[in-house]
Amino acid sequence: MRSSARALCLAFALGACSNAHDSVGATFPAGGGLYGSYQDTGLASWYGEELSGNRTASGEAFDPGAMTAAHRTLPLGSFVEVTSVETGRSILVRINDRGPGRKDRMIDLSRAAAHLLGTDRRQVAAVRIRAIVPTMQDALLLRAGKAAAARMPAFTQAASSDALPSRKPLPTLIAGRRYVLQVATFSNEDRATALAKRLDADVVERGGLYRVRVGPFKDAASLQRARDAVAERGYGDAQVLPTD
Repeated sequence: MRSSARALCLAFALGACSNAHDSVGATFPAGGGLYGSYQDTGLASWYGEELSGNRTASGEAFDPGAMTAAHRTLPLGSFVEVTSVETGRSILVRINDRGPGRKDRMIDLSRAAAHLLGTDRRQVAAVRIRAIVPTMQDALLLRAGKAAAARMPAFTQAASSDALPSRKPLPTLIAGRRYVLQVATFSNEDRATALAKRLDADVVERGGLYRVRVGPFKDAASLQRARDAVAERGYGDAQVLPTD
């Protein structure tokens, strides 16, 4: 057991050191101690049904409904507490994949984890993460893809844990023109197509990039309803663009 623990500590310490420049403000244990000393603050993104069934770094199929996450250095199979900086709400997730691909993001949550945290109405959110050793019951729940017991907020910077981003107003529209919602842009055609199917949208390719667009819309009311609908799916920053 002791040799296994030392091996785990060494593997984590090497991984953390090799990636320390990507994680500003991260704290690591002196001498490569247990990974449970790791904590950091940064941006969390999330991924959902468009990658459902894909093989993760751990070898298991990705399940958007499970409480999992991707991290660049934390040991696969380890557990972290993720806390929303905005609301103070905390959840537990199991690390089963590597990512995020973008260097400005610290952790990729599953769709279910982002929903429970209250951050699935936007593409990124500020969070604090802390590696933990869960109770046996929580570990069993997380390994089964289920949510662990509710946690007390580690800190609070908002008056209410139920705070949600305010409704984003439409830009000024020109009478007689038609508009589309550009929900997301991908370099991968399969991911763009998967999201388009979920949203009943179209994929427009230009310059090697695949843009997922909903519409067109002739009036502001229908455009606003569509924008609210995609925001509920986690795409609150969808762009309003004229069709001509």
